[in-house]
Amino acid sequence: MRRRLVPAALLLPLALVLTACGGNSAADTSTDIDGQGSLTLNVGDQKGGSEAILRAAGELKNLAYKIKWSTFTSGPPLLEAVNAKAVDIGGVGNTPPVFAAGAGSKITAVAAFKGTSKGDAILVPNDSKLTKPEQLKGRSIAVAQGSSANYQLVASLKKAGLSLSDVKVKYLQPADALAAFSAGKVDAWAVWDPYTSQVLLSRQGRILTTGDGVTNGLTFQVAAPSALRDKKKAAAIKDYLERLRRATTWVHDHEEEWAKVWAKDTGLPYDVALASVKRTNATRISVAVDKPLIASEQEIADTFTALKLIPNKVDFGDFVDTRYNGGLPPSTTAAHASEGS
Repeated sequence: MRRRLVPAALLLPLALVLTACGGNSAADTSTDIDGQGSLTLNVGDQKGGSEAILRAAGELKNLAYKIKWSTFTSGPPLLEAVNAKAVDIGGVGNTPPVFAAGAGSKITAVAAFKGTSKGDAILVPNDSKLTKPEQLKGRSIAVAQGSSANYQLVASLKKAGLSLSDVKVKYLQPADALAAFSAGKVDAWAVWDPYTSQVLLSRQGRILTTGDGVTNGLTFQVAAPSALRDKKKAAAIKDYLERLRRATTWVHDHEEEWAKVWAKDTGLPYDVALASVKRTNATRISVAVDKPLIASEQEIADTFTALKLIPNKVDFGDFVDTRYNGGLPPSTTAAHASEGS
């Protein structure tokens, strides 16, 4: 008996966590506070994100400053809060900083994490006759507009000698895309983990191709320039990033433990959480914000500018600060080996 897909409404918050894709989702006004001291660092987060990882890894102990958490449902509104100085720093995927930069937002990428892109996939139904990306010509593909999956689709098509004009793109947010895919109303779905893991585990689809080798697999911590100019807050940000880097390493060594915490925090089934952790989350490493990284993000920016999804030319190098690189490995360093199914 085939397991049914988890309702899209349940998975949607997780999807936004992992990709921080485009959208107009509002912030959750509820906040938690950790630490002590006179200084407060306002941190933007997404459900199952930085706070959950830091807490699970024991990295929220002995804070000499306070962290006030604000939870957002996706990356764009989080970066709007950074731009408005309501948030000092927050975590997003590889696409929202590009769109925020294109809108002239006051944001600065200060840290980066690199993972495999094997969870970013173009899925097809099990009974599909498609066996390679080249066969997508003329086919209908669901994807969230302006998301990291949107870029992965463009890059995967380009690698196959195709362009967006060669396929019938249906711009659908994940909930609607999941319904369309399940009902056979689209030939393929460009998406990310944990949707990828859920579809595979439910035996309702298979991978046609992944973003491995075609997308950069980056996520970012993005700060407000005003916070970086404040010496005390800048020092707190340095400490916060060091804790987050240690917690990221902890996830790699505690996959099952983290999957249990993540599943509980988000409502995602444990088996799906574990598969997603192994395929995507546990592969992430801390890397430097360097020239190759800037060039990689610039390519994404130029792609979306050419597609007229970003109105203005973006020079991504104007939106980074390398002061927290320390002795981190270059962004070209390979991510941890993926153990996903």
